[in-house]
Amino acid sequence: MNGAISIANKTLTTDEKATLLAEFADDMKALDIETIDVAKKTSATERVIICTGTSDTHVSSIAERVSDRLREDHGVKPLRQKTALRGDGWVLLDYGDVIFHVFLEEKRQFYDLESLWQNTPTDPALSQE
Repeated sequence: MNGAISIANKTLTTDEKATLLAEFADDMKALDIETIDVAKKTSATERVIICTGTSDTHVSSIAERVSDRLREDHGVKPLRQKTALRGDGWVLLDYGDVIFHVFLEEKRQFYDLESLWQNTPTDPALSQE
C-alpha cells in the first residue's frame, strides 16, 4: 500500500512525500534525518521521519518551514500538528501516510523512536500482498 494524495493534477506518493519532507528538513539544517518504513508494522502510517534540531527555536523553524514548503509547493497540509510548547523540544506533523518528527537531541534519545520501530515486529496481516 503506497498512499497517494492528488493535488490539482499532481499526485504525491508516500515515498515522494517522505523524500520531500526529508529534503526540506535538510534545507533547514536538521540533523540526523532518518526515514523509517513502518508499513508492515502498523496500519497507522507508512513512513516515519525523525530529525533533530539544535534548539527549541530551530525545532519549531524546521517544522514550520517543512510544513510551509509542502503546502506551498505541493498543496499538501498536515492532517494534524502537535506544536511544541516553549521548551517542549518536539514537534510532530501528521500527513497520514507519513509522520514527521522534529526533536531536540535529549527528547529524541528519551523517546528513542528508532529503537521502538526497529523492535516492533512485522504484522503478518500487513505483510500480505
